[in-house]
Formats: sequence, C-alpha cells, structure tokens
Amino acid sequence: MKTFYNTYAICSFAAIGGGLFGFDISSMSGVLGTNGYKNYFSNPAGYRQGGITASMPAGSLVGSLISSFIADRLSRRTAIQISALIWIIGSIFQTAANGVALLCFGRVVSGISIGIASAIVPVYQSEIARKEIRGRVVSLQQWAITWGILIQYFIQYGASFVDGGANNPNQGSSSFRIPWGVQMVPGFILLVGMFFFPYSPRWLASKDRWEEAIQVLAHLHGGGDVNHPKVLAEYKEIEEALAFEREQAETSFGALVKPRIIKRVILGMSIQMWSQLCGMNIMMCTILPGTKSLRLRHGHFVHYIVYIMKGANIADPLLTSSIQYIINVAMTLPAILYLDRFGRRPALLIGSFLMMSWLFISGALQASYGEHWDDPDKNTSWRIVNNKSVSQSIVACSYLFVASFATTWGPTSWTYPSEIFPAKVRAKAVSLATAANWLWNCILAFGVPPLLWNINWKMYMIFATFNGLAFIHMFLTAPETKGKTLEEMDEVFDSGIPAWKTRGGSSRLDQLQRDIEKGDLKITTAVHPTATTTTAAHPAATTTATTA
Repeated sequence: MKTFYNTYAICSFAAIGGGLFGFDISSMSGVLGTNGYKNYFSNPAGYRQGGITASMPAGSLVGSLISSFIADRLSRRTAIQISALIWIIGSIFQTAANGVALLCFGRVVSGISIGIASAIVPVYQSEIARKEIRGRVVSLQQWAITWGILIQYFIQYGASFVDGGANNPNQGSSSFRIPWGVQMVPGFILLVGMFFFPYSPRWLASKDRWEEAIQVLAHLHGGGDVNHPKVLAEYKEIEEALAFEREQAETSFGALVKPRIIKRVILGMSIQMWSQLCGMNIMMCTILPGTKSLRLRHGHFVHYIVYIMKGANIADPLLTSSIQYIINVAMTLPAILYLDRFGRRPALLIGSFLMMSWLFISGALQASYGEHWDDPDKNTSWRIVNNKSVSQSIVACSYLFVASFATTWGPTSWTYPSEIFPAKVRAKAVSLATAANWLWNCILAFGVPPLLWNINWKMYMIFATFNGLAFIHMFLTAPETKGKTLEEMDEVFDSGIPAWKTRGGSSRLDQLQRDIEKGDLKITTAVHPTATTTTAAHPAATTTATTA
C-alpha cells in the first residue's frame, strides 16, 4: 500500500477529524427551525432540547478521557480511524432516530468520536511536523472545524427547503435526516484515507519500533535518506528523551502528577477552559432559518442577538449567520500562515485583550442604550429599540470578536497543549486538556441561557472579565514554544526562566544538525529488533538492516 509522507498532506487529511468536530457543532443549527424536526420530535424545548444538544458534548467528554488509552496502545493513526468509525455509527443512529431517546444516543456516540478526534488529531499532527511548521499544521485542526461548521450549515439550510420548506406545517423528516446522513461521508473518507499515511515516528519509537521510526523520519524530513543530518539529529533527540523518561521508572499516570508535569497539565487544561470562557459562546451565533432563535458555537442556545440584528435592519438569517461563519473560516488562515513566525504567546495575549475589549464595548452599548423587555417567549429580557447606529456597532463588535478569536485563541488553543508534554504522558495530558474543553462546554450549555435571561447584558461583562483573567494567567504562566522541538519542552518549562522572559526560535536540534554535517558528532542508530547498528558521521553514516 502506498504511503504518503508530505507533512502538509498528512496533517491536512488528519484535520478532517476537526471537520467532523465542526459538522457536529453545526449538526442541529439548521434543523431546529424546521417544522419537520418539530413535528417528528414533538417540538422539543427547554430542558428537553437542552438535553438533546448537551448529549454531544457529554459524549465528547467521555471520548476525550478514553482517547489516550487507544492512542498509546494502538497508535495515534488508529485512534483517529476508530474515531471515524464511531462517527459513522453515531451518524447512522441519528439519521435513523425514531424518537428523542435514539437521537440522544446517536449524539452521545458521535460525541465520543469527536472527543477522541479532538484530543488525538493535534497530537498526531505535532508528532509528525518539524518544529518550523508545527504551529501551522496543528492550526489546520481549527480551520477544519470552521469549514465543518460552515459546510454543514449550508447542507442543513438547503435540506430545510425539502417537503415544502421549513414553514410547511406538514414538512417531513427528510429536512433533518439528509444532513445527518450526509455527515457520514467525511467520516468514511477519514477512516479509509488514514491507511495511506504513516504512523507517528515518536509513537513507533516509544514501542521500540526503531527501524520503522527512522524510516518515517527519513521520508518526512530527509527525502527518504536515513543518513540525512536532520533525520539523525531528530532521531538522537527522540532516543535521548525516551531514554531519560524510562530511567525515571514511572508509570505515565505517576509522571502526570509530578510537580514538573502537573503544572503543564494545569496550563493545558486552563487554555482549553479559557477558550470556552472567552465569550465565543455568546458572540458566535447561528440564526435559525424560519425562526427567531439562534444557536451558539458548541451547542449553546440563546435568543438574544437576533433582536440586535433586526434593530440593525440585518434580519436575513442566512446572511447574518453566513457572515460570522465566513469570518471564522477566513480569519483562521492568517494564524495558519503566521503562528510559527509570530509565536504562541503573543497570540494568546493579544487575543485575550482584543476579545475583552469587544465584549466590554458590546456590554456597555447594550447597558447604555438598551431597555428591559418582557418577551412573551422568554427568549430575552433586554433589547435595543430604534437605534440603528448602536445596533450596527454591536453587530460590528460581534464580527470583530469572531475575527479576533479566529486569528488567535482558535488555533492556538489546539496547538499549545499538543506540544508542551513529554512523549510518555503526551496523549494522556492532551486528553485531560481536551476533557476540560468539553467539561466547560457542558457547563455553559446549561448555564448561559438562564444567565442571559436573568442578567442580560451583564453576561458580556462577565465574559470580558474572563478574558482579562486569561490575559493575566497566560502572561504569568505560558512560555513561548515556537521553534522548539517536542523534546525540548522540558528545557522550556524547567529552565526557571519566567514565562514573560522566554523567547522562541533557537533550538538544540539545529546545532546537532550542524555538528553532524561537519562530522563532529557520530550518531548510533539503534534499529530493533532485527538489525545491526553502524556508528558513523555524515556523509558516510549508514543504518544497516539485516535479517536475524
């Protein structure tokens, strides 16, 4: 079977796992407003609909927690394929749902798939990529999420016109079965396509499959030449890091709670927590076609900003939703291109400051120009009336907020946790960080709607304050990691240098490569179990495999 080794191709294809995440985020947005959905599921509302929605992040929480056991035992690649298979099964249950119970079950199953994929895809990408482009290719995860949201939204919008359209009182179930069935396609593509891409070389090395590991490294970074200085240098780094970890004689769970590691685990979990508490859940809204409600990113419901949109004379549901989705997709691209040059730390700090600013402005405008309103549908208790310029300003802030998130925290919140842990605990630590994302997702799913009804515009101030706290937290605890190999992260975090004084860029790997090129350093490539080793310096260095 042919194997493709282009790093961009590997990481882009693996990012389809993020696309599934986006499909699931958007899987309810276009169907909730259709009479087909309302008729078939007896017009679920309140906690009944909240339970349907929250079943996905609940499953994702479980999936993220079990992901490391699959990835460590069976490989990162296989874990992604298992997530794709589970996704297909979950989509089948959702498509065939004959009631709320089976629908919730299907969403839980799909959620388990997303939990596994959202934890392991960034790990696989970070272990495949060279340090110079690691931020770029892991950011593809976030870009794929935004594309999944956008594509699924338009699929649902198109399907809403079947059987007489969303407003037809006798609309059939095809309006929701079509989009839920179509989402199986990317899962099948991911399941089959991953067979054509390599295992993670670092996972292979952790299993003492050194011959395969160096062959993968050679194809990824040396054009197939196992004697390439860059390949030998990276091989040596991986070998030394694994040897050090094994000398500690600790289980991976024991290593997780060591002081030098637990602080990184807390940092990774905090970054995922702040990515939920940044306020994207009240600014990234989906207005449902044919209704007055809207759906928030990650499945949270609120019925507020639609009135701001109407006050600004921007009432077309597809237009207002599409603009935010398109901004989210388009503005993730600059992060993909420049994150490795700009750095993770500036992205986190600038992103927190900008999002805090837009939320404070939005909240202040609504506090100053809004008025209390007793909505008979209990959707919102505050609105802007007859003030087009203020309404337009608030809409503009929402778009600027989405753009700020997309270029900073969106991709960085996936990149940073995937690169800061040692190989022994990487999958488990990233799974815990991702679990924090889904835990706060569930909390917000139930907490945001009643808070918005009870404290209305003050909710914007709360999320703005969260961004201020995130800014302080990241300033004090998040060192720069750009330009460093995964094996150098112990030096980054254990050097004793305060986070605000760290600088990325220089790497020990570059010096190793230069020493090998000059012939000053000899590398022994330990090929196991059926091989002999040759010690040599480049250009004469060789790795000779023989049959035992």
